Amino acid sequence: MMKYFQRLGRSLMLPVAVLPAAAILMGIGYWIDHDGWGSGNPFAAFFITAGSSIIDNIPILFAVGVALGMSKAKDGAAALAGLVGFLVVTTLLSTDTVAMLQSIDPENVNDAFGNIGNAFIGILSGLVAASMYNRFSHVQLPDALAFFSGKRLVPIMTSGAMIIASAILFFAWPIIYTGLVNFGEAISGLGAVGAGLYGFFNRLLIPTGLHHALNSVFWFDVAGIDDIGNFWAGTGEKGVTGMYQAGFFPIMMFGLPAAGLAMYHTAKTKRKKQAASLMLAAGFAAFFTGVTEPLEFSFMFLAPALYVVHAALTGISLMVAAMFHWTAGFGFSAGLVDFILSSRLPLANQPYMLIVQGLVFAVIYYFLFRFLIVKFNLKTPGREDDEVVAETGGEPATGKERFAVMAADIYEGLGGDANVTSVDNCVTRLRVEVKDMDKVDQDKIKSTGVPGINVVGKHGIQVVVGTNVQFVADEVHKLRKE
Repeated sequence: MMKYFQRLGRSLMLPVAVLPAAAILMGIGYWIDHDGWGSGNPFAAFFITAGSSIIDNIPILFAVGVALGMSKAKDGAAALAGLVGFLVVTTLLSTDTVAMLQSIDPENVNDAFGNIGNAFIGILSGLVAASMYNRFSHVQLPDALAFFSGKRLVPIMTSGAMIIASAILFFAWPIIYTGLVNFGEAISGLGAVGAGLYGFFNRLLIPTGLHHALNSVFWFDVAGIDDIGNFWAGTGEKGVTGMYQAGFFPIMMFGLPAAGLAMYHTAKTKRKKQAASLMLAAGFAAFFTGVTEPLEFSFMFLAPALYVVHAALTGISLMVAAMFHWTAGFGFSAGLVDFILSSRLPLANQPYMLIVQGLVFAVIYYFLFRFLIVKFNLKTPGREDDEVVAETGGEPATGKERFAVMAADIYEGLGGDANVTSVDNCVTRLRVEVKDMDKVDQDKIKSTGVPGINVVGKHGIQVVVGTNVQFVADEVHKLRKE
């Protein structure tokens, strides 16, 4: 099960890698025009629209990325099926469709269906699509239906599976969503402790998208709290209004970037550059704009226990800020942009103490994350089992011709079409299934300069290539006759 979640985490790296840039674009636009969100400035509108085109479609990116990453052959047909699955469930469970099915007016439809296009549904669609690809991509139908055989069958089967999933969610989703809203209303009267519980469950529910249910209770006017609206309008109690926002600033601006630094420092040597590029971009996005999904999704599935620790620390941060009545607010998210803008508002109370709190939490995050990662060998970015590179050689030289020559020699060493049944790759390895391991010429493969070879079972072999593995894998796929 843990390996399955690690594969899921690696599958999310492709869409997650584009999120920091989108977050920074939106942050710049919001900085330029924080009141009109671009309506009063064309340059702000340009940046906000460019960034939101990606951020607002995170669920779709996850559907496509997970389907591609979890399918055995990393084939485009799986990615297409992931998109198809997402479109099926979000259309069938949209507010208008549900209103038609229930024969009621759209405004009477449960609010849960207005939030059906979330990250959880995207990931679910991707997983279903990958499963359908792995099961049906090689199925041959009778001649009359031959056009729909193989990969063309995958989106069809995914559509059918997601219809069944939609039928289940039609009944289950409103119960789950409404239950969370009721839970939020119950803890809203617990003062600082309630703020802490909210912060904990807010982060814990991020992977499912259900955090929006809790947010609606505390941030908006579902239960009469309207923390964001009242804070920015100046219609509340100084030191109290804003308590459901303030504690996020120390986490998003300081805690999570420090966690990213810890993950970089604990990454394996040959993965440090790759980890650094992700953590630097994601950490800056969290600090500047308050968009933390790039950092959180980089480890929430690779090391779920560490994510629970992060959720607990978030809850503690909100509770501490609420206890001392330090308040600040946000209109976008808890990053530097909103901190500067909100710190001058009438209801902001000792907002700069949140920076002091943030520095303390940065230290806690860094040393706690670093200790837990090393102590329990958690598979954060750069530490995954599949990415261990043997120190028996160097990285292959770059250049398209070099990759083609290397791929040809490796494939010949594996036994070619007569012996190879499937070829896949992760971040640094070719993962190959063969019919007969005795027909594999390891010396031939090693002569190409690859860092190492790892035999996995009777039919599995991994060829450690390095971070250029994708280019070698592409050349291998060109050589295969499938």
